[in-house]
Amino acid sequence: MGVIMLLLLASISVAGSFLAAFIWSVKSGQYDDEQSPPIRILFDDSVTDKD
Repeated sequence: MGVIMLLLLASISVAGSFLAAFIWSVKSGQYDDEQSPPIRILFDDSVTDKD
């Protein structure tokens, strides 16, 4: 029974840390740019040589 409680506590703490990281990334503006990702694929600058 003690192992189950330990695993439950560990999984809740890992889930909480991922939730905190997601909230931090949203507040810091990681998902603010909605225009350039769809347009960026249209202007691919890479040059590939296929012989």
